[in-house]
This record gives sequence, C-alpha cells and structure tokens, in this order.
Amino acid sequence: MNCIIIDDEETARAIIQQLCSQVEELNVIEEFPNAIQAIKFLNNSTVDLIFLDIHMPDFTGFDFIQTLKNPPKIILTTSDKNFALEAFEYDCIVDYLVKPITLPRFLKAIQKAKSKETTISKTSTEKVPRISSGENDLYINIDRRLIKIDIPTINIIEAKGDYILIKTESQNYTVHSTLKKIEEKLPDDLFLKVHRSYVINIKKIIDIEDNSVLIEKDVIPVSRSNRPELMKRLNLL
Repeated sequence: MNCIIIDDEETARAIIQQLCSQVEELNVIEEFPNAIQAIKFLNNSTVDLIFLDIHMPDFTGFDFIQTLKNPPKIILTTSDKNFALEAFEYDCIVDYLVKPITLPRFLKAIQKAKSKETTISKTSTEKVPRISSGENDLYINIDRRLIKIDIPTINIIEAKGDYILIKTESQNYTVHSTLKKIEEKLPDDLFLKVHRSYVINIKKIIDIEDNSVLIEKDVIPVSRSNRPELMKRLNLL
C-alpha cells in the first residue's frame, strides 16, 4: 500500500516512518508537516493509506478529511483520546492510534486497513449543485422597482439583521431578505457561504490569510466549519 504521513511534529513523522519500515506491504511515498501541502500533493496523486494527526495549526485532521472528495483509508495518530467517537463517523477512518504508538498496536491498525474493502467518504460532505452559472441575472426589489444584477459581478453578500447587503463591482444594494434565500438563487460553482453572515464570490478572492479572505478592500472572516469547503474549491498549485 502506498501511503503518506501528515503530522506537524518531525519526531512523530519519523516514528511512524520507522514503524512503516517494519511492514513489507507499506510504501511511504511522502510525508508532510501540514495538511495544506498534503492537499496539493493529493490533487495530482493517489494513495492507499494516510497516517493523519488530528491537532495541527490552522487546519485539523478532520478539516483535512472534509476537503477530500474520495478519501483513501485513514489511520488517525494523535495524543488526544477525546475524538474517537467523532472519528468513527467517517467511513474512511479505519483506526485511531493514541501516541506513543507501540508496534503491536500499529500492526493491528494496518491489518484493519488491509481488510477494509471500501473507501467511501462521509456522504453528508457532498453538496447538491443549485443553478448553473449560465443563469446570470438576479432581480432585486428596491423601492418597488425591480433592478437587474449581473450575478458574476457580485463580490460579497452580507447579512444585516432582516436585510442583506449585496456588494457588486460597481454598486451596493440593501435588500429586505435573508442570506439563505439569496444563497439558494446563486450558482454553486461561483458562490460559497464562508461564515454565518457572509456569502462570497470565490472568483473574486485576492488573498487568503489565516481565517479570512480579501475581496476588493473587504476582509471577510472564514469560519472553521466552512474553511474545508473553501480549500476544496480553490485551484491550489
């Protein structure tokens, strides 16, 4: 089995590498100190098994799993015993190893990985597309007038109580509506809800830093729960 190791601690990666070397069927092809580098690698490569740490800066192991469309088998490696129940909500996770990892326990996890036949991800992570981006017109009601907005020109939509603020390339509009209602009318391939108060046009992103994105001059917060879907949508190099 071709496998990769993802752990922010160099010592932990070395230990797993050493354990893998004692199993003839395992071939470690890469190791990564963070999930972002691993995502870039998996955009162009496939593996049979991932050894994945849970606690990593900015991007947890669970965040990483949710970015994968068809995840391979995953063995979690962690010092924290508290996420075992959450871990086994994911069909791709075959075992949960608590550090320090002993060889007998490691071999038991590998046996589970070898015997597991399916690599089906948690089905709830799949989203159903809404409308095609070919439908480019949105009409909003302002002062009893219907105003047409070219959907691709929308940068940001922000919830403000009973109203929403629609920011376009040329003008801003305040409309009596909800974020959920307008989100249903936007093309899924262009727009993404990144925070409970914000929907953004992902094609308008200029920069991403920590837990925020920059669109024009607006810094938009990205919630932890929405970050994996955002990372999945980006064309990472």
